[in-house]
Amino acid sequence: LLTKKFLNLLKGAPGGIVDLNNAAETLEVQKRRIYDITNVLEGIGLIEKKLKNNIRWKGIDDSRPGEVSDDMSILRADIEALSLQEHSLDQQISEMRDKLRGLTEDENNQ
Repeated sequence: LLTKKFLNLLKGAPGGIVDLNNAAETLEVQKRRIYDITNVLEGIGLIEKKLKNNIRWKGIDDSRPGEVSDDMSILRADIEALSLQEHSLDQQISEMRDKLRGLTEDENNQ
């Protein structure tokens, strides 16, 4: 819930820039809780630090839904291609195990 409130505050901020001291005061929480949220958001590349206590939103921009949709289509196609490749590799591994098992059994029978 706090993260959602923080994101709403961030998205409503002029230029997407928020002073973390003001955010803590506005949301009536300790700065430590705000830092917990910003550390995660920064770690996944959705925000960046501008100054010591200022951060800027740089994540997905709701104003460009077409681009986001295109990006998602590309990612879905990549996932599908990787899944097919994974399936093919799994089959090859299984075949190699069977061949290795056959060779091992042949050596034991000789």
